Amino acid sequence: MENENVISGATEAEVWQQLEADLTGEDIYEYDVIIKQGNKEIELYIDIDPGGGFESGSETTQFRAVLTTRPDFRFAIHDEGFTDEIGKFFGMQDALLGYPDLDKHVIVKTNNEELARQLFADAEVREVFSGLDDFDFGIHTHHVENSSNQLPFLELNIDIGVTDPADLRILYHAFYTVLQKIEGE
Repeated sequence: MENENVISGATEAEVWQQLEADLTGEDIYEYDVIIKQGNKEIELYIDIDPGGGFESGSETTQFRAVLTTRPDFRFAIHDEGFTDEIGKFFGMQDALLGYPDLDKHVIVKTNNEELARQLFADAEVREVFSGLDDFDFGIHTHHVENSSNQLPFLELNIDIGVTDPADLRILYHAFYTVLQKIEGE
């Protein structure tokens, strides 16, 4: 980012007061901010392209943060779609976390089912992901700019441009809660 937009605060309430001021008023088509809360840095990126003519447009909302611990842990979840139902019919398996409302809504892949289960132990976090559609959430590895290094990121990608501050705060809280659990806090 050329001119980094940074919001910082010690608590979620402090961060959210600033973020809400940013998002209130005008229509948001593109928004990119680094949220510094405590010792965490989370990028929030929103992109809404309404399209035009023959284009159908696109929308995305993304939260992502570099992970500093548990380098071997991997997990990925996404909402269950038609192709997943076909895959299950043909014997493809996903991890079950033991939370029926979540398990029936998402596909989970992980190399540590117990840790993945702990990430979703919080009922509020489970409620967010049980009700969310068109998303993927997990640990992705990305190349570091101007380097040959790769870093693990916790990433939530939603195929909807979420601009309502109240809805974004719910998503952010769930993301931050999982991030803290992965980092052992």
